[in-house]
Amino acid sequence: MAGAGVISLVAGLASQQALSNIVSGIFLVIFKPFKINDKITIDNFVDTVEDINLRQVVLKDAEINRIIIPNSVISNQIIINTNMHDTKCCKIIEIGIGYESDIDKALQIMKEEIAKHPLFIDTRIPENKKQKQPLVGARVVALADSSVTLKAWGWAKNSTDGFVM
Repeated sequence: MAGAGVISLVAGLASQQALSNIVSGIFLVIFKPFKINDKITIDNFVDTVEDINLRQVVLKDAEINRIIIPNSVISNQIIINTNMHDTKCCKIIEIGIGYESDIDKALQIMKEEIAKHPLFIDTRIPENKKQKQPLVGARVVALADSSVTLKAWGWAKNSTDGFVM
């Protein structure tokens, strides 16, 4: 009787992780924080969801590697889903220029180069266009020891195009 009790205890402890994965998998299916082909970030992995099942989520990275993450681990992580409601992606381009450089000219060059990139999209609404809001936003964001840091924001239709842009 004591041996059966010990075996039951060991079996219960051993199956705890498996049951946790199954319950977490059920919650993933019900609440749908992501779906297959969504690009997500979990614990510094930025990958595409390839498979979701009751035990694990399989991610595919840019090198076609598969990252297998148990559902119980995913349930305890912050998930960034770039495809949940809108695939548009804003990419930040940051450069440093010397203090002797013409800041206005550098900002203008950044705006022009981003605007003419074939993967850039205009996300302004008609009201913003009427108000002559610039196509690309660009600003001085920091004065470092040896450079002026400039940032510009470019929009693409998805994160893959944004990366290329």
